[in-house]
Amino acid sequence: MAIRGAMPRLSVEMANTVNVGFLAPLSGQAESWGLPGLHGCRIWENWVNKAGGLLIGGRRYPIRIHAFDCGDDPASARNGALQLVQTYDVKLMMMLGGDSFSAAADFLADRRILTSTLLPSDLSPDTRYVIAPSEVHPIYVVTAVNWLARAKPQLKTVAMCSQKDGMGLPSLATYRAAFKASGRDVIKEVQYPAQGGDPAAIVQPMLDANPDILCWCTSYTPMVHAFTKYAYQAGYTGQILSCTMDQYDVLITKTSAEFMEGVIFQFPDFDDPALREKAFFFNQPNVFYEEYNTLFPGRWSAVSWEYAAILDIWHAAVDKAGSLGTVSVMAAMKQLGHVTHAFGPAQWWGTEIFGIDNALVGDWPVVQVQDSKARIVGFESIPDWLNQHSDLLRAEMLDLGQMWDQRVGHANTSPTLGARIIQAAGGD
Repeated sequence: MAIRGAMPRLSVEMANTVNVGFLAPLSGQAESWGLPGLHGCRIWENWVNKAGGLLIGGRRYPIRIHAFDCGDDPASARNGALQLVQTYDVKLMMMLGGDSFSAAADFLADRRILTSTLLPSDLSPDTRYVIAPSEVHPIYVVTAVNWLARAKPQLKTVAMCSQKDGMGLPSLATYRAAFKASGRDVIKEVQYPAQGGDPAAIVQPMLDANPDILCWCTSYTPMVHAFTKYAYQAGYTGQILSCTMDQYDVLITKTSAEFMEGVIFQFPDFDDPALREKAFFFNQPNVFYEEYNTLFPGRWSAVSWEYAAILDIWHAAVDKAGSLGTVSVMAAMKQLGHVTHAFGPAQWWGTEIFGIDNALVGDWPVVQVQDSKARIVGFESIPDWLNQHSDLLRAEMLDLGQMWDQRVGHANTSPTLGARIIQAAGGD
């Protein structure tokens, strides 16, 4: 009896669980922004539970991630938020963001539900309990421009394009600021409809300007592939820069290894040797990558790890706070001392652009295709860049109407997200 009395503090209390909500598109046009992330979260959930669960107050509790498919429907997102909170009492709500978040924002705020988003444009002074600790789009794109200016100073001119929505316009503003800060001249800029467009009509005017760099900004994956193939077929031999290059291996087969050599983007494969050498917060990145590709072949993308990285940060804060309460967990996240995100030390930032310091910024990798494999060529500091050029970024955001006070209260400010993964990898 004495032994049994001592044991509960060290054993898993199976009658109680810690519940997390995953409210994102698992079907429809934006499925590729949600389903790959849920796959990653299932791996994370399994790892934590195999290790005994979440330690709170000397006791361990299993984690349960409850998913709700909101598709492309904001009304469904609101219903999903109600169901996940009222049925499971979730302590963290992970969301894609955009229209889906806007529909559920008031309910989540009233309940003080800690909510994560992949779209920092959701942040404002009215969203006190919303955090962007993983995806800080588009602020991190400055790192590749900064690196490229040092690595290839002979590249002086840029032609770039972006879709006109809440994903593309902030990206365009940030690339504008980054190129200006690095002394590069943007000699051609094309803005195209949010739903996409004819690659020839978009890329050919860029090629006609004869730039040293073609930049796709944060175009959605199908358009990135279409633009890159058009540039290849047109005989372009210069530098290509893009925020994402998901399924770059497919592009290599559609173009050539020689053409794709040297392409720069922002999201590494997690088997990259540079991640093993860096003080890296994400738990066992190479093992996670291998397991993910074994279980879900052909589905790896940036989204695959971003939600799991959020769970890592939340887990550490809960452990530090010894509590699941939103206020306590946020205080633990923001307390003085070392703060970490997926790629190492970071700091909370955002007032200048988002009106609140709820975005976590630190180093971000610059990725280059080398011998048909994505490889990290350096880590650049986002805070260092912001300390020097935040006024320039703010000016470009204002010019395109993307500051938080310009967006709040206006309709059609959230992106209607296109696919992040080519659904038929074998097709054209």
